[in-house]
Amino acid sequence: MLKMMTPFKRLHLVRTFYRSSQIGESSSYLLGSCKSYSSALSNGSEGNFGSFHPHLLKGQDGFPFTGVKSLTLRSTMAAELSIFMNDKRMVTTQVKAPAQARQVGQQISLSSPGFIYEPYEPREKIPFWKRWFTRNGWRRTKHDIILELKSAYAISKLRKKGYSKNQFYNEAVNMYKEINTLIANGDRRSLRKSVTEKMFSVLKNEIKQRESAWSNVYWEMVEPVVKVRTLRARLIGVDRKDMNKTFIQLTLEILAKQKFEAYDSKGSVVAGDKSEEVLVRDIWVFEKSMFHPGASWRLCGRITPKASISST
Repeated sequence: MLKMMTPFKRLHLVRTFYRSSQIGESSSYLLGSCKSYSSALSNGSEGNFGSFHPHLLKGQDGFPFTGVKSLTLRSTMAAELSIFMNDKRMVTTQVKAPAQARQVGQQISLSSPGFIYEPYEPREKIPFWKRWFTRNGWRRTKHDIILELKSAYAISKLRKKGYSKNQFYNEAVNMYKEINTLIANGDRRSLRKSVTEKMFSVLKNEIKQRESAWSNVYWEMVEPVVKVRTLRARLIGVDRKDMNKTFIQLTLEILAKQKFEAYDSKGSVVAGDKSEEVLVRDIWVFEKSMFHPGASWRLCGRITPKASISST
């Protein structure tokens, strides 16, 4: 074929192939060398009862990781760069549907990804000079900006679905109160409706351990709560062919005064004092499907609070 072409056309064809190969190489470099797989943490952390008697929860590993291993995380720096380049492939981790996902015809109905994507961790504060006058500081600043942009993008997508921060905070506080009350009462049946499957397994085991030590528990939240704020927002895609099929996870810090008291089988107080108010800080992760009609928020995980606080 090249013999039949004029020298000019042959030169043009060679240049076209060369440019195509260079574009392919640069694209594969972005997608290949910049992969950053996130660890899938589903933390069944110490709840309110654990804060009073942490020894009862020793040996509790939180969510089992066997189901998480079947998921395939594809969170890449190329996806992060798409904040500026491609609205359709914004920071949404793609996951394969786990074995427990329900199959409807040829479509898979996934009720929850089953893990917390990029679980919140407070960032260590660094001095001004180190942030702006060292290479490590620049890298840290770049990383912090990417984290903030991910949260901002997730919230912007949620607002298109009618999200209101104040309305969601009220709903989250009500869920916080309801779930803690159900845990205290040992009401597993009602609890299942308000949490994801993985979280239900954790709470069910937590209730079982508590009931082996205490016969009854009194728990009360003193209203209004002291503070509620969003620490992180993340999107998780579940269909590579349809970027609209996503779940959103909002990590909230809830600071509230609570009353707690535990009793043995004879009705004697063995822990806590319901006449005293205790200030408790919890970090809960709420999850909602963005593509199931009428989907509601559910608790999908808890994260053990640490001393320093920073939102991302």
